[in-house]
Amino acid sequence: MKFTKSFVGVSLLLVAGFFMGFVTHYSNDYYEISKNLDIFGKLFRDVNTMYVDDTDPEKLIRTGIDAMLESLDPYTTFISEEESDQVRFLTKGEYGGIGALVGKRKGRILIIEPYEDYPADEAGIKAGDQLIKVKDSVITPEMTIADVRDLLRGKKGTEVDITVLRNGAETQLRVRRDRIKIPNVPYYGFVREDVGYIALEGFTQDASQELIKALEQLKATSKDLKGVMLDLRGNTGGRLDEAIYVSNVFIRQNEAIVETRGRVEGSQRKLFTRRPATDTEIPLVVLIDGRSASASEIVAGAIQDLDRGVIVGQKSFGKGLVQDIRPLSYNAQLKITTAKYYTPSGRCIQAINYRERDANGKAMRIPDSLRNTFATRNGREVKDGGGISPDISIESPDSQPLLAAIISEGLIFDFATQYAAGHSELTAPKSFHVDDAIFSEFKSFVRTKDLSLQTPLDSKLEEITEDLKEEGYYASLTDELATLEKAIQEKKSRDLGDLQGEISLMLEQEIAKRYYYKQGIVEVSFDDDPEILAGLAVLDEPNRYKEILQK
Repeated sequence: MKFTKSFVGVSLLLVAGFFMGFVTHYSNDYYEISKNLDIFGKLFRDVNTMYVDDTDPEKLIRTGIDAMLESLDPYTTFISEEESDQVRFLTKGEYGGIGALVGKRKGRILIIEPYEDYPADEAGIKAGDQLIKVKDSVITPEMTIADVRDLLRGKKGTEVDITVLRNGAETQLRVRRDRIKIPNVPYYGFVREDVGYIALEGFTQDASQELIKALEQLKATSKDLKGVMLDLRGNTGGRLDEAIYVSNVFIRQNEAIVETRGRVEGSQRKLFTRRPATDTEIPLVVLIDGRSASASEIVAGAIQDLDRGVIVGQKSFGKGLVQDIRPLSYNAQLKITTAKYYTPSGRCIQAINYRERDANGKAMRIPDSLRNTFATRNGREVKDGGGISPDISIESPDSQPLLAAIISEGLIFDFATQYAAGHSELTAPKSFHVDDAIFSEFKSFVRTKDLSLQTPLDSKLEEITEDLKEEGYYASLTDELATLEKAIQEKKSRDLGDLQGEISLMLEQEIAKRYYYKQGIVEVSFDDDPEILAGLAVLDEPNRYKEILQK
């Protein structure tokens, strides 16, 4: 929306005047607020009127809004009318589009994953396809994921022409957009015939109903079901009400699940389970990791505090903040942090204090010395201020520089694309394994790409080389440097072999995804996933399971 300069100045001052009258009702800081709004209004008017080049008023204001909110926390954001689809996706998990995850790899915009049975999948779009053109827009390396996403999305029933590059050849496809609903439970099944597994990846509308359906189906299929794993790894959260409903699946009616505390009236409340539970007795293992956040932590915290199940994995992210979406003028919206939440034991798991900043302006983590101890229903000690600590900790694998380089270069993804192009079928995920022959193919693939797998050691060698050139010693040490570089490359080759286990599992997941979608990613890892194996071990020992919950 564009305005004339005079209209912008008058409108801003009118809005500022209205806002000042509004805040006097809620704040004791009227003078400071009114003074600074007056300064801002006049500053904006003068910049917009007198700056040497033409300005974009809307862009200037948006920059000011974003900078203001950025100083608070990462979760308080402004959502313009054009971005309203984002709210629908956050709350309902749905949008209008083709149904595909898009990513960027070294300037290429790629299809990372077409969602099973959605328009992109039905039209023949495959993981690894490079987007060349969408509608009349040529896809360039400068474009962002958001730019491309906006081109692909649209109303249900409309069509979009897409040109992709696959195996060196361009293919044009016409895709009819549809209502895309991302499932909260993309997969459920059996790790073994007596142990169920449910992957919960979101907390949008109907998450609890999807979970109930999955659990009831598992129980109906296996009469000897002796335990269930609820996988919350990588689940960054969502709706607060769905966190309550999901907890209610395993926790009886009228139990306090979470308490919210804020400074605005109505933000201080205690939320209880309101429905009869689906199952309060079946042994439960909840898997978490460092990306499990917000609503995931509410569920894991309630399960732990009420001693309903055993938590397995790594410490969760530590986001104990509640966001509300507030309507603004012109169909814009504000997603704002309004409260902190507290688990049944009384702990807040928020790990970062956004009010305290270091000298560089970076928010600081809450130190261990300031963390408080609380007790679960059975008297087990739990702490606040640092996420949910699992009952059974599984160390995350050490970050290997070579492995990080391989992932960042997209070599595992690209190899899976090549593999799928040469193999029309794949055995069932549970029986598919990357053997020595396939891994040997991968090593050859890495060598043929002639990519600079930059590790910290490579960077150090480059720095030394530059220093030698500056000091005039380079010419006399070229042989020694060549020998050192060769030794580094040989070490990389040996390291690649040492990483065969970790790389093979990633390859199995990426390859299986090309044929079996989410089912492939999950089932191919059942034999090797350390958290799943640890969960199986505790479910196989009922006495140990009970002891953990009684400590």
